Order: sequence, then C-alpha cells, then structure tokens
Amino acid sequence: MTMAEIKIKKWGNSLALIVPKGIVRQEEIDEGDIVKVEIEKEKRVDAFGILKGMPRFERDKDEHEDLW
Repeated sequence: MTMAEIKIKKWGNSLALIVPKGIVRQEEIDEGDIVKVEIEKEKRVDAFGILKGMPRFERDKDEHEDLW
C-alpha cells in the first residue's frame, strides 16, 4: 500500500483525483483496475483561529521613548 497527498480537481460536474505516475508504476495500476481509496481530509490550521479568545495586544509604555 502506498500513501500520497493528492489535490482534488474539478472534472466536468464531478471531482477527480489523479494518481501520480510513480505510484501507478509502483503499484502496477492499469486502466480499468479497481482500487480502494481511504479518504482523510487534511485539516488546515488558521493561525488567527489559534489565538481566538486571547486578550488583545496592548503596547507597553516605552521607558525610553527618546531612543525611537
């Protein structure tokens, strides 16, 4: 069994996935073969979502404002 991350693409009114040539050769897949596919959607992490609920950033008073 081979694992690969494959981007889903639009194909007419359907969605399709394309098996990379290297995997086709490695697994000896031919047109018309039936293969089993386990689908696990990759979860995207929103950097801002991680910080939800955190207090707002407040600028500290600069003790050395004359240096800026």
